[in-house]
Amino acid sequence: MEKKHPLQDKWVELLISDHAAPVQGKLIDIGQDIFVIQDGVKYVYVPIIHLQQLRFLQEEPRELFPIPEELKGRPLEQLQDPVSYRKILLSAKGMFSEIYVTGSQSIHGYLTSVMNDFFVFYSPVYHTVIISLQHLKYLVPYHPNITPYQLSPEQFPLRPSTITLARTFEGQLRKLVGEFVILDLGVNPNKIGLLKNVQDNMAELVNANGASIFVHIDHIQTLHIP
Repeated sequence: MEKKHPLQDKWVELLISDHAAPVQGKLIDIGQDIFVIQDGVKYVYVPIIHLQQLRFLQEEPRELFPIPEELKGRPLEQLQDPVSYRKILLSAKGMFSEIYVTGSQSIHGYLTSVMNDFFVFYSPVYHTVIISLQHLKYLVPYHPNITPYQLSPEQFPLRPSTITLARTFEGQLRKLVGEFVILDLGVNPNKIGLLKNVQDNMAELVNANGASIFVHIDHIQTLHIP
C-alpha cells in the first residue's frame, strides 16, 4: 500500500496555474498525475502538473454531497491501480462538465473523445474544441440531470464532431491546415486567423492584417473552428 499524502482527507487550498481564485476543499484522492478535491458540492479534478501551491486550511469542511459514483475516485488504499488523469477523462466522456483551460472563464459542455495528447470538448458556445492534455487546469463533472444553461436536448443536441481526428495534437493541427481557426479561445486577437502551415513544432497563423504569426505548438492550449 502506498503511503498517504500528509494532507489527504484534510481541508486544503490549491493555487492553480493561470487561475486567479484558489480551489478549496477536502483532498480525497491522489494519483500520480491528478488531485481529487471535494469542495462541499462537487468534485474538482486537478492535474498535478498545474499545481503551484498546496496548503492546509484550518476551517472545518462543509457538508459533502453525493456525486456520480463513476467519477468519485475511490480511496487509494482500495485500488491496485490508482486514479489517473486519463481514467478520469475517459470516465467523463458524455457527461456535462465544466473545464478550465485559459482566459477569464471556464467552458461548459461535453467531453466527446480522448486521444493520445488531446481531447475533444463540445460546447454550446464554442462548439467543437480541441484541447491539449497538458493545458487542462481542472475538470468538474456535473450531475447527469444538469444540462448546459438548462438547454433541452433539442436546443443543444450532443453531436459527434465532424472533424477527422488524428492521434496527436500536432497531427490534428496538420489536418486543419487551410482552415480558419481560433487558438486559445481567441483571448489574443493575433491567435485568430488562417492556419497556413505546421512545421518544426511551429504553427503559422495569418491574422486579420495578413501578417504571419508563429506559435510554438507546446503553447497552443485550445483550437476551435468558428
